[in-house]
Amino acid sequence: MRRLAQLAERTPAGRERYVDLLRAVAIAMVVIGHWTVTVIGEDATGRPTGRSALPELPWAYPLTWVAQVMPVFFLVGGFANAASLTARRNRGGDAAGWLLDRAARLLRPTTALLLVLAGAAALASLAGVDATLVRTVVWFATVPLWFLAAYLLVVPLTPAMYALHRRFGLLVPVALAVLVAAGDVGRATGTAELALPNYLFGWLAVHQLGFAWYDARTPSPDPAHDEPPGPRSPGPRHDGPGHDAPRHDGRRGLRSRRLPLSRRAGAVALLGGLAATVLLTTVGPYPVAMLNVPGERLDNAAPPSLALLTLTVAQLGLILLLRGPAGRWLHRPRPWRAVIAVNGVVLTVFLWHLTAAILLVGALDATGLLPTPAAGSAAWLAWRLPWVLLLAVVLAVLVAVFGPVEARTRATRPGREAAHPGAVGRSAAVRGALAAVGFAAVVYALVRNAQTPRAAPEPLGVPVAALVAYLAGAGLLRLLRSGWGSRG
Repeated sequence: MRRLAQLAERTPAGRERYVDLLRAVAIAMVVIGHWTVTVIGEDATGRPTGRSALPELPWAYPLTWVAQVMPVFFLVGGFANAASLTARRNRGGDAAGWLLDRAARLLRPTTALLLVLAGAAALASLAGVDATLVRTVVWFATVPLWFLAAYLLVVPLTPAMYALHRRFGLLVPVALAVLVAAGDVGRATGTAELALPNYLFGWLAVHQLGFAWYDARTPSPDPAHDEPPGPRSPGPRHDGPGHDAPRHDGRRGLRSRRLPLSRRAGAVALLGGLAATVLLTTVGPYPVAMLNVPGERLDNAAPPSLALLTLTVAQLGLILLLRGPAGRWLHRPRPWRAVIAVNGVVLTVFLWHLTAAILLVGALDATGLLPTPAAGSAAWLAWRLPWVLLLAVVLAVLVAVFGPVEARTRATRPGREAAHPGAVGRSAAVRGALAAVGFAAVVYALVRNAQTPRAAPEPLGVPVAALVAYLAGAGLLRLLRSGWGSRG
């Protein structure tokens, strides 16, 4: 608590605390959404199974417009990545060093999850548990990694995409939205593969809006957002006064680099985005649900659709309308300390929340106390509150154990990569290329795991090729961050 109080006291007045709140709220909503929509049943052998209850809850489809918060996370990610990259460069660092720090923040807790799951799966297989059952359990526990794979595609492109943003402004996300629409046309005509690039184009479009938000608040480096605040982070630093007012770059319309932050702009975005989304999901071909619903003709989120992007505009409008009151609330000590605490372990919470569900289901099943009411029934609805509370307790234990892995991740010292004689020129290019290889290996591993059927016989739970690729990529990134490859 004392450490949290110190971090809170050191927060500069100009920090956009709202960004940190949005990150914490987005992850919390993902966790609670997954927990509440889950229905537990039994297979033919009497073993517990889990699935989404959404197919039986069509009345809840409009609620997914609020529950789908992945765009919020990418929006916040764009803001934070632009801020930290700018700050890094202004302290003498380079893009490769920034990227390696970002990799550490994302991959340390992810590596802990995969190693624990693979180790537990190996022990279960040695004990005689069927390999398909092992895979099913690990598949469910690693469902959150699909999102991380998408984010890890976007992060390495930040230096290039931010440079593109500085030149063309809001035209970039508009162009990306057009590409998303083209991909939607492809899958609507039966060629689903044409929509696969939407995984990149869609999330990049939202990420670019985060750049515009950052540029609207501060025309200068903002070290306060070098990383999410946490118990082991160096803490927010002063970024100068007066950053609450929107800035103007002299450009107008879509060429502007700065997002309008006024309440009027928020209202226009909210109403316009909602109107467009309603049209696309009623008159247009898109389903109402913004989360995956098994059996639906099209998934708005996998890959991102044009309807999801118009919903993003509406969510952005709501975010702008709430920005003032939320900012004033966050200047109170207790709320801000809570936000700092959550952000210190936010990825750990996200990564382990389905493992918590597996552990609770296993414990209740072993004691004969596992309820299996039908989805949408009165008993199922009544079970939601105690179910979520019990899961919160289990997750709290997991975060207490594995949270320090994330919280101990710290940025390298400013200028460290420039301290070596070969850290510029050709050596810097080599480090950047090797970092790209490391990221590619990690993304390949996560995608390979997601695409492997959940009933595949995998004694380690994760496909061996995926696990090897992940460890190789993460190991390479860690070596580079330690300084290996920086000497000419």
